[in-house]
Amino acid sequence: MPNRLADATSPYLQQHADNPVDWWPWGPEAFAEAERRGVPVLLSVGYAACHWCHVMAHESFEDDGTAAYLNERFVAVKVDREERPDVDAVYMEAVQAATGQGGWPMTVFLTPEKEPFYFGTYFPPEPRHGMPSFRQVLEGVHAAWRDRREEVGEVAGRIRADLAERASVYAVGSGVHTPPGEAELHEALVGLGREFDERHGGFGGAPKFPPAMVIEYLLRHHARTGSEAALEMAARTGEAMARGGIHDQLGGGFSRYAVDARWVVPHFEKMLYDNALLLRAYLHLWRATGSPLARRTALSTADFLLRELRTPEGAFASALDADSLDEETGASSEGAYYVWEPGQLVDLLGPADAATAARLFSVTAGGTFEHGTSVLQLLADPEDPAEYEAIRARLLAARAERSAPARDDKVVAAWNGLAVAALAETGALLDRPDLVAAAERAADLLLAVHLTSDGRLLRTSRDGRPGANAGVLEDYADTAEGFLALYAVTGEAEWLQLAGGLLDTVLKHFVDEATGALYDTADDAEELIRRPQDPTDNATPSGWTAAANALLGYAAYTGSDRHRTAAERALGIVGALAARAPRFVGWGLAAAEALADGPREVAVIGPAGDPATVALHRTALLGTAPGAVVAFGEPGAGSDDVPLLTGRPLVDGAPAAYVCRHFSCDAPTTDPAALAARLGALQDVPGQ
Repeated sequence: MPNRLADATSPYLQQHADNPVDWWPWGPEAFAEAERRGVPVLLSVGYAACHWCHVMAHESFEDDGTAAYLNERFVAVKVDREERPDVDAVYMEAVQAATGQGGWPMTVFLTPEKEPFYFGTYFPPEPRHGMPSFRQVLEGVHAAWRDRREEVGEVAGRIRADLAERASVYAVGSGVHTPPGEAELHEALVGLGREFDERHGGFGGAPKFPPAMVIEYLLRHHARTGSEAALEMAARTGEAMARGGIHDQLGGGFSRYAVDARWVVPHFEKMLYDNALLLRAYLHLWRATGSPLARRTALSTADFLLRELRTPEGAFASALDADSLDEETGASSEGAYYVWEPGQLVDLLGPADAATAARLFSVTAGGTFEHGTSVLQLLADPEDPAEYEAIRARLLAARAERSAPARDDKVVAAWNGLAVAALAETGALLDRPDLVAAAERAADLLLAVHLTSDGRLLRTSRDGRPGANAGVLEDYADTAEGFLALYAVTGEAEWLQLAGGLLDTVLKHFVDEATGALYDTADDAEELIRRPQDPTDNATPSGWTAAANALLGYAAYTGSDRHRTAAERALGIVGALAARAPRFVGWGLAAAEALADGPREVAVIGPAGDPATVALHRTALLGTAPGAVVAFGEPGAGSDDVPLLTGRPLVDGAPAAYVCRHFSCDAPTTDPAALAARLGALQDVPGQ
C-alpha cells in the first residue's frame, strides 16, 4: 500500500512511495509525530538520478524486516535534495564537518527539534569495507536514544552551535572585504594554474567535474587582460571534455563527472544544470576562438536538451538516470544505454564500417568500461566528416532502440533559468531561431507556473503543477539571468522588467543589510536549525554570486545604483576567497571581471528587421567584453522601460550602436567592424 509520498511532485519521493518504510515528507507533521512518540527522526536525502540512492533503497528500504524495525523506533523522513536544497545544505554541512566527507544518499539522525546527532551517507545491508550495516546503525542509534538520551542531547546542542559559528564566517567576511581587484583576479589565475592538469585538461585529479563556471571566468579574464594562460586553460579543458567519454559522442550532452583524470569514464547521469552551463561555456569558447569543435559541441548539447529533457509543457526536466536496463543481463546497470562492444558494431554496421567506427570512437576489445565495453570518445577529428556523420547517425538510431534511462521530469526554476540563458544566446549567435523559441517557451512556463501572484517564485513543478516549496536564492538569481539574456536577444522589454522584479525580491528578502551577505533562503522561509548561506560554487553557481552577476547586469541596463552597490557588496567575499579557493568561486570571479570591465553597456538603435540593425545587434552579442549587456530597440525607445536606450538617436538616419560604461558613452558607430573592435568580437567567425 502506498505511503505518504504517493502524492509528491518529486519523482524521487514517488520512487519510495511503495516502500514498506512508513515515510513522511519533510514538514512539521513529521517532527510533531516524533515528539509525540518520543523517538528520533531518520532523515534520508537523495535525488532521482542518484545511483547509490537506488542501491540503498533496494537493499534496505525495500526490505520488510529493516522497514519494520525502522518504523517501530523512528519517524522516517525522505527529502529530495533538488526540491529542498536548503534542508540538504544545512545537514550536509553537519555531515561533512563530522565525517570529513559527504554525498548522497545522506543519512542523518535528528532529535524532534531537528537537531542532528549522528551522520552518514550510504550504509550497506551487511558490514562491508569497514562500514557498519544499516541495521547495525539503526540498532546503535536506538540504543543511544534509549539509554543515553542526555548525552545525545548534548551532542546535538554542540553540533547546532558549531553550525551557527560556521555560518557567521560568511556574514562577517563579506562585510570586511572589497570586490576582487587586479591583484586578487591575478592571484586566482595563478592558483588555477597550479591546479591545472597540463596533460588532460581540467583541474585537480580524479574524479573530475566539468568546470563550467571557471571556464567563464577564464574567458572573461582573457578578454579583459589578453592573458594567453587563461585562454589556454579554458580551451584545453573544453577540448578534452568534448572529445572524452564524459561527452555523449552520439546524442550530445554531458554526464555528471568523470571517474578518472582523463575524462574517459563518466558517472553516466545527465543533469540539466551541467548541460545548461556547459552549453553556454562552449558557446562563449566558440565566440572567443572560432573553434569548430566548440561550436559543434554547443549545438549538439542544445539539441540534447530539446530532444531528451524538454517536457510537454515546454520547460526542461531535471535529469536522466545513470542506470538503465541491460538487455543482455536483464538487470539495471550503470551506463548500459551508452557503452558498446566491438561485436555490436559489427552486427549493426558490417565489418568495414564497424572497423571505422571502432577507430573513430575508440572502441577496443579490452574496453574502457566494465565487462569489455567501451565508452565512446572522439580523440581526433574525422578525416571524412560525411562518413563520420553517417556512422554516428546509425549508432544513435540503434541506441534509441535500447531501454532508455529513466527521467526525473520535475522542473526546477533555477536550472531552467540557466537553460533559458544558454539557449537564447546560442540560438541568436548560431542562427537557430528554434532555440530562442524554446528559451521563450521555458521562460513562459516559469511565469505561468512558478511565479506567484505576489511576485515570489516556487522552486519546482511537475506536469505543469506547481510544487509547494518556496524558491531559494539561486532560483531568483538564475531565473533573472535567463530573463536578462532573453531581453538581450529579443529586445522585448518585458523580460528586463521581470528580471528587475525578481532582483527586487532578492534585495528585500535575501540580503543582510548590515554586511551585504546573501542568504540561500528568504527571511520569511521555513526556519531550520540555521539559515543557510554559501558563496562557493558547487555543481551550480552559488545563489550568492549568481545574484551578484544578475544584479550587476540589471544595474548596467537601468543605471540603478542600488542594484550595483548590492552586487559590489556581495562580491566582497569573493575577494577573500579568490586566492584560496579559485575553483570554487568561478562564477563570482566572472562577475568580478565584469565589474572590472564596467561592464560595458551596448545600445543598438534601428528599425527592427533592418539588415543594418541586425548586423549591429549580432556583432554586439558576439562581443567578448566581460558581462557586457546589450539593449536594442526602435528609434525613440527607452524611457522607463529600458533607460539604456533613452536619448539614442539614429546617426545620419542609419542604425547605430552606442558603447558606454556607467552611462558615459563613446561616439556612436554605424559600422559593425568598428563595434566589433570595441567589444572584442571576432569577425567572420568560422562556422557562422
